[in-house]
Amino acid sequence: MRNRKNDELRKIVFTPNFTKNALGSVLAEFGDTKVIVTASVETGKPKWMEKDDPRGWLTAEYSLLPSSTNVRCQRERTKLSGRTQEIQRLIGRSLRACVDLGKMSDLTITIDADVIQADGGTRTASICGGFLALKIAVEKLLKEGKLKENPIIEPIGAISAGIVDGEVKLDLEYEEDCHAQVDANIVMTQSGKIIEFQTTAEGAPYDESQMFEILNIAKKGINEIVKMY
Repeated sequence: MRNRKNDELRKIVFTPNFTKNALGSVLAEFGDTKVIVTASVETGKPKWMEKDDPRGWLTAEYSLLPSSTNVRCQRERTKLSGRTQEIQRLIGRSLRACVDLGKMSDLTITIDADVIQADGGTRTASICGGFLALKIAVEKLLKEGKLKENPIIEPIGAISAGIVDGEVKLDLEYEEDCHAQVDANIVMTQSGKIIEFQTTAEGAPYDESQMFEILNIAKKGINEIVKMY
């Protein structure tokens, strides 16, 4: 049950260097949603990229651990669900939008987001944690001389929002998300540029004024998140 204002974020905590083996790692906590996000770096780039392409690459993988939800979810060992594939692509697209791939030539960075506890907003928490893990990894690569320039253009943030019981609300918990008339996930840069604006009416359609209200409440939340980095 929400005990906060409609435009108020849940308590957010980022714990950097949460694991020791990954070059960058963060525990991202959005209320009761907890995601371990790591950034691993390999020399080389995907085989599908042309050999003379000067860019590096950044990709992402996402998973829900079996005990992360109320009812145990199955491990996706051989075939990924459509939901998992969509979220992975969202995380990868969002983070590639904030880097200059030309400045990380012959490197592949993989962001892994593993949800250890889910209570709504796992994909947006993964993106925020993913940016921080990426930032930590890039700082180490620069220090080691494996990167000559910082490829990060500007920070990004992500948050969920929606219309619940006729009201626009920020950072939906699971119970709110389940009963939302409109569900949205928004990713933006620090300067206010939109990377993703995924908004879906779960029942009756919504009007344009509500769409802008969702965008504005999300922008407010993302501005607050970016200041935490």
